Amino acid sequence: MKIKILLISFIVLVGASVMSSCNKFLDQVPDITLSDDSIFANLTNTKRYLAQVYANIPDPYANRGGWGSDDASYSQLADESNYFAEHDFSISAFSYNTLSASFGAFEYIWGEFYKPVRTATDFINKIDGANAREVDAYHKAHFKAEARAMRAIFYYWLIRLYGPVPIINQPLPISASNEELALARTPFDTCVNYIVTQLDSAYNELKAISTSSQPTNMPLDEEYGRVTTGICKAYKAQVLLLAASPLFNGNTMYKSVANKDGTKLFPQAYDQNKWKLAADAAKDFIDEFVPGTYDLFTVSDSDPYMAAYKACRDVISTDWNNEWIFAKSMSGSIGTYTYNAIPKFVGYGSSVTKGGGYLAVNQSMVDAFYMKNGLAITDPNSGYKKSGFSEFQSPFDIKQRTTFNQWVDREPRFYADVTYSNSYWLNQGSSSDEVIVDFTYHGSCGKIQSDHDYSSTGYLIRKNITKGNDSRGWCHLRLAKIYLDYAEALNEYDPGNPDILKYLNLIRKRAGIPQYGSGANDIAAPTTQTAMRTAIHHERQVEFAFEQVRYFDLRRWLDAATELNKPVYGMDIDADGDDFYKQKVIQNISFTQRCYLWAIPSADIRKDDNLVQNPGW
Repeated sequence: MKIKILLISFIVLVGASVMSSCNKFLDQVPDITLSDDSIFANLTNTKRYLAQVYANIPDPYANRGGWGSDDASYSQLADESNYFAEHDFSISAFSYNTLSASFGAFEYIWGEFYKPVRTATDFINKIDGANAREVDAYHKAHFKAEARAMRAIFYYWLIRLYGPVPIINQPLPISASNEELALARTPFDTCVNYIVTQLDSAYNELKAISTSSQPTNMPLDEEYGRVTTGICKAYKAQVLLLAASPLFNGNTMYKSVANKDGTKLFPQAYDQNKWKLAADAAKDFIDEFVPGTYDLFTVSDSDPYMAAYKACRDVISTDWNNEWIFAKSMSGSIGTYTYNAIPKFVGYGSSVTKGGGYLAVNQSMVDAFYMKNGLAITDPNSGYKKSGFSEFQSPFDIKQRTTFNQWVDREPRFYADVTYSNSYWLNQGSSSDEVIVDFTYHGSCGKIQSDHDYSSTGYLIRKNITKGNDSRGWCHLRLAKIYLDYAEALNEYDPGNPDILKYLNLIRKRAGIPQYGSGANDIAAPTTQTAMRTAIHHERQVEFAFEQVRYFDLRRWLDAATELNKPVYGMDIDADGDDFYKQKVIQNISFTQRCYLWAIPSADIRKDDNLVQNPGW
């Protein structure tokens, strides 16, 4: 059974206040004021302490990206979307590469991810001493496994950004000396092995707990978000794929990076077997949990194209559907994210929901979506037209409209993910007039309407924007990613394996586009390892658009220095009429070698004599 939890319902801090950090390494003081005896004296306090581990799961709905006071997200750091029309956002610092090691996002994420690491470690080391009458053996075992897995996941998120980090598997006492707190970075492969071992341990602990011994006051089968055996195996596959990727597998760019005692931090020899380990881990997950626990989300409709459109639209916005593996549950509003992606709609009545409308989609992402026939727009047989207009009815519209030919007959995911000019808006309100998006200069959503609330490219993100329902969760990991992870890893060590096409085609089938193969309705399959790699990378770009995946993919493939140094294009938002539809450069951006790894915060470097910085910072 898929174990679930409504996480927010029990994220409550124990005690009325939070103890200060004493300014020591990694803010090691637990975030509660109760003594250990009080924390573990009863089930309620124990659950609340464990809740603090979950509380720091990133929330991309908040503060425009979940980075505290820094208003950006990983999607804006990739070649998918941007906030160029807005002012004083941290996206500008990334885009122009004007960052320093004291940049707010670097410091915020470092502290926010180490906080639950610290709490989980303290919890794991003390839960066995909990009051046995209140916290029985079942709870102790289950809670310990959850904390162990969550600690591993936070470490995975840390190494994905910063590379090798200090692994702390024992609580740091409040009375620790500066020498005891001066911790060195753990070599990358050792970090990976530790994370995998912890996830394996948590999986085995959870597996060993018999459901027949579940206490009646612990209805785990009715709760969403809590760590499960599936989550353990899914994140094991994630960390092994990261370790196998070019950024960390034989990358000589980091050959000189070492701790102060000379310990090298990055593996230098390419190891093809790492791809096998990643593929095996993904397949192990699939074999155990698919079908039954997880499956690709689908929607029934008499029109196959509409069924695909609805499935690609709703897989993100339908809470805890059977494709979601791990998510941040929400009980509050996701209004910040929604506001950014909803057009301004000046001139419409109050019944029409209005937004800032500056979460812009880059032209390169628009161009990445396939045509309805499954071919890329660069294929001469795709039918793509770069200019002109046609009468076309999109799957979200009620009738045909004059539509720029570049947006005609695209695949279902395009219409689920992108808002373009002269398109029918999903929330019509009570107006007798149709609510139509207009990004032209003098349009209702155009640049003339605000000094900053407008799209810089003439597109907005539509994915995960719904009619109402502003308290849904954010899905951090879903089954489609495991499928494409498996195909990618398999292609790197066993090219030609039939499973590569099988799992790549499962994604395309759900997306409503022709599959690769030799059937009557198929399109030609890639015939080389390189061509298949390109196809897999392209499928990932489209399938996970705006889900905060692309930024990490470009970095781990070592493609960021190419893709993130290209000009950002869009429509001409300074023009009206047909001139609006002429592409122009919106911004030139910069990504250098140092950007592949985030800087360890300069404040922590100053506090810890053994902590070395990443290159270029």
